[in-house]
Amino acid sequence: MSLLPLLLLLLLHPFSISTTTTTSPSDIKALSSFLSSIHPSSIPSFSCLSSWNFSSDPCHPSTPSHFLCALSCSSSSSFSHIISISLDPAGYSSSSFPLSLLSLPSLSFLSLSSNSFQGPIPSSLPSLPSLSTLDLSHNSFSGPIPSSFSSSFSSLSTLDLSHNSFSGSIPPSLSSLSFLSTLDLSFNHFSGPLPPSLPPNLITLAAKSNSLSGSITTSTFHSLSKLQVAELSSNNFNGVLGEWFLFLPSLQQVNLSNNTLTALDFKCGSAAAGRQGLVALDLSYNKLAGELPVGLAGFPAMAAMSVRYNRLRGGIPREYYEKKKGVPFKRLFLDGNYLNGRVPEGFLAGAGEELTGSFGDNCLESCPKTVGLCSPEQKPKWVCKQVYGSGKGGR
Repeated sequence: MSLLPLLLLLLLHPFSISTTTTTSPSDIKALSSFLSSIHPSSIPSFSCLSSWNFSSDPCHPSTPSHFLCALSCSSSSSFSHIISISLDPAGYSSSSFPLSLLSLPSLSFLSLSSNSFQGPIPSSLPSLPSLSTLDLSHNSFSGPIPSSFSSSFSSLSTLDLSHNSFSGSIPPSLSSLSFLSTLDLSFNHFSGPLPPSLPPNLITLAAKSNSLSGSITTSTFHSLSKLQVAELSSNNFNGVLGEWFLFLPSLQQVNLSNNTLTALDFKCGSAAAGRQGLVALDLSYNKLAGELPVGLAGFPAMAAMSVRYNRLRGGIPREYYEKKKGVPFKRLFLDGNYLNGRVPEGFLAGAGEELTGSFGDNCLESCPKTVGLCSPEQKPKWVCKQVYGSGKGGR
């Protein structure tokens, strides 16, 4: 065809290119269904969803003004597909789970975080094998995690359900999510014990501020060779915490504060010397009894430790200052126990300038309240005598 007839053809049919749909019709239908499920009063004029207008095509490059934000598309020689949805935190609300978005076959990233969505996750879910990130955090979703969840989203690497009202137990089927590296279930109403096993490639596990209970067992954690962060505070975990847990090969940060653990079984201090990872350990506000384990000073990278407000007795091991492996403690909170005896001299002779923490509210003999580390002041003598007997718990 010569150039002149082609120009005439374009003039006669001025919309033949601009109206060509580039987004898959089924994707457009899913987006439209999702938008219609949002309560109109919860869509502010400045928000992403307020710009969505289906008189234009979501993925068409010539009409971006009608889909300013929140989604991105794949490039394709035929239809384009929605691959990412990240809603702005505008307060969108809906009374049901946005199931229509899970019918987008190429979706790899979905974030509805910091809005006001409600309702349970449906028990029947479509298969979405491309989804790698699912972030439902900071909403009002409720109900259990259905058993079909893991089979529907088999490629997930990040799952964030934190700050909702989910309940029930953590389903054992989650262990089949072999690509999952980040799991955050914090600030929900999950109950019962941890499942017998967890996803094997977890790097970060967060489940704080729930009602989880039971003991920390080897079966749950033994395969987690990549786990770096275990954030399990503010639950009802009980029993003895075995030293095996602190020896997980990649572990760096542990927070088990505000539980009901009764003992820390730590005897093999020499094994700690070969562990380069553990940096921070928080076991505060439990019911730990016994003495401070000397071996905790053997972790060469550990710079922060808190065992405050437990039931620990005995002295502060001199190894915590004189023979601390690797880096010295930078944060050390021992307050609120029944520790007695003399504080290792180095802690009170200049170390306090580099150390943040507290040895207060114990039964220590040589911790003057004029020293910052010794605040608050030690327990009354009569309390210490009840614990140690006359003449053994003085200051």
